[in-house]
Amino acid sequence: MKVYSADKIRNIAVVGHGGDGKTTLVESFLYNAKAIDRKGRVEDGNTTTDFDPEEIRRGFSLSAGVAPLEWKDNKFNFIDAPGYFDFEGEATEAFAMADSALIVANAAAGLEVGAEKAFANAKKFGKPVAFAVNQMDKEHAHFGKTVAAIKEKLGNGITVVSMPIMIDSKFEGYINILENRAFMFQNGKDVECEIPAEFADEVEAYRQNLIENAAASDEELMEKFFMEEEITQDEIFNGLKTCIKQREIFPVFVCSAVEDKGIKEMLDGLVSIMPTAADAPAVHAVDQSENDVEVSVKDNGPFAAQVMKTIADQFVGKINIIKVLRGSIKAGLPLYNVTQDKAEKFGNITIMRGKNLENIAEVKAGDIFALSKLQFTGTGDSLTDAAAKLTFDPIAFNKPCISLAVTAKKQGDEEKVFSGLHRLEEEDPTISITKNAETGDMLLNGMGEMHIEVTCQKLKNKFGVEAQLSEPKVAYRETIKKTAEAEGRHKKQSGGAGQFGVVSIRFEPIRDGSADFEFVNAIVGGVVPKEFIPAVEKGLRESIVHGVLAGYPMVNIRATLFDGKYHPVDSKEVAFKSAARLAYKAACAKADPVILEPIGKVKVYIPDEYMGDIIGDMNRRRGRILGMNPYEDGQIVEAEVPMSEMVKYATDLRSMTQARGSFDIEFARYEEMPANLAQKVIENSTVVDDEE
Repeated sequence: MKVYSADKIRNIAVVGHGGDGKTTLVESFLYNAKAIDRKGRVEDGNTTTDFDPEEIRRGFSLSAGVAPLEWKDNKFNFIDAPGYFDFEGEATEAFAMADSALIVANAAAGLEVGAEKAFANAKKFGKPVAFAVNQMDKEHAHFGKTVAAIKEKLGNGITVVSMPIMIDSKFEGYINILENRAFMFQNGKDVECEIPAEFADEVEAYRQNLIENAAASDEELMEKFFMEEEITQDEIFNGLKTCIKQREIFPVFVCSAVEDKGIKEMLDGLVSIMPTAADAPAVHAVDQSENDVEVSVKDNGPFAAQVMKTIADQFVGKINIIKVLRGSIKAGLPLYNVTQDKAEKFGNITIMRGKNLENIAEVKAGDIFALSKLQFTGTGDSLTDAAAKLTFDPIAFNKPCISLAVTAKKQGDEEKVFSGLHRLEEEDPTISITKNAETGDMLLNGMGEMHIEVTCQKLKNKFGVEAQLSEPKVAYRETIKKTAEAEGRHKKQSGGAGQFGVVSIRFEPIRDGSADFEFVNAIVGGVVPKEFIPAVEKGLRESIVHGVLAGYPMVNIRATLFDGKYHPVDSKEVAFKSAARLAYKAACAKADPVILEPIGKVKVYIPDEYMGDIIGDMNRRRGRILGMNPYEDGQIVEAEVPMSEMVKYATDLRSMTQARGSFDIEFARYEEMPANLAQKVIENSTVVDDEE
């Protein structure tokens, strides 16, 4: 492949709803550009961008795949992103790599939620957008209805630039609205013809809409439009390009990726009107002196780039996909990882197409390339010339929203399992491995149940070990509700020196929650010598780790030592520690002990129409609604809800809102658990006996 400059490169994220044909469309682009000799099929598991064994098994994309191709002296880097919402981290990487987005819509299904979310993400990342109305070969496909649905939901900037010629419900040709020309599909070629009379009114309506939207880029053009003066083809074309770059117009193409129809026309259109890498806005960075700087591909400065994606390959090792943001890179250039503050060595410079790596002599600003086996480098890291270090802003990924406990399926494989998961953590920044210090669970955190299941399947495929998943233990607490006293007596005689210690301790709740445990020494008259007082406190602190009901830690408790006895010879620290434990168990058992459960504060972001369902569901989860506040796309429902009820909420929320809802949750406090539910917790637990 040739070396291209930024004004000849277009980096386009191919995004949209799962199952609408994104991977097939990218495969058609590659085939028509002769970048591949044979067009693969998703059903056959042989497409270029879906090469992971798990993608092939499931029949849909799980990760963002890069597909570079050359078309009429231009280069495209298409990034095929998954449409399923559990893999939104991959879509985030695609948007980070891309300078614009191509949203694929299903002509038979209209505007689906995945396309809506892709449009919202493009807005969030400030990326220009085009639409491809795909699957015109399907029964009940209707271009006009699909465009109307997109326009109704996303606004009047939606502008048709090509439309289908349908004959007997078959996609037989297309009309280029911008050039006002028609073509029929004949023997694999696009043959020009007259615009069929039955489409004339529709073409004229689309063309007037295109001219009006394009004219909005310039006051003189708008005046011409309203005065009904002639606007030249060049003026329309330039106005269209300007408005697309400014995100005021969103062009719509038509195609059937399965039948390879409209593909060449779309590639031509994308070259003509979509922004190049040179049109991308400058990106923020911080230089060596901690100064804010703006970095543009138009700068002729030293090499600067950012790692956009990491792949853990079981054969090649780690592969980093990198976007050049300034300058260029050739073999032998000193490379410095500014994020990790380490120099890196690299071998061949490559471009990655699916799983295949192709060597290339040089990569210029605006382009995407790959390096293998970098020692210290991960996703988001800044790579620059060692003499001109820059740090780019990290890629902002959404936080994991579901956690499941993970263990090795086979005893003895623990180290292999967690080593493999940490390798996969490098590949996917939206998963993380954490340990709950209280419950001892190792938690695999991700964006959804499918995301976590796929991670475990990748672990098996890539590293040959199996993990098993379960619901994580809930970190309950125990406390007491009333005051109680008890005597703890420890006496042990076995031949020589014995053990003797007696303590009387009062236990009471700390109602304001100001402390988990407070020890008060109220001994007078030396009935318990002062050298044994710390042993009493230590015995209590060790005891409250396990409550008297279900073995969970005891909190919000005050213990007052007010009486005791000792023996001048046999009393020892160990005796008073044991006596304190006995007093603790005896007193707390009659102090009305209860189970406390963790309560989370949750914010649920939903469109207005799902408000009733969400509130009803929160009530079923024993949640308390705190309030509702409007936000840009609907409502924020704020509530407090037991954390035990939220383990798989991410999955349930997607089901209730057709994946339009999202949520944040954070721990708020502990609260007494209802007695009937607490009884189940007690029955399912084993109280730890820490008596020596």
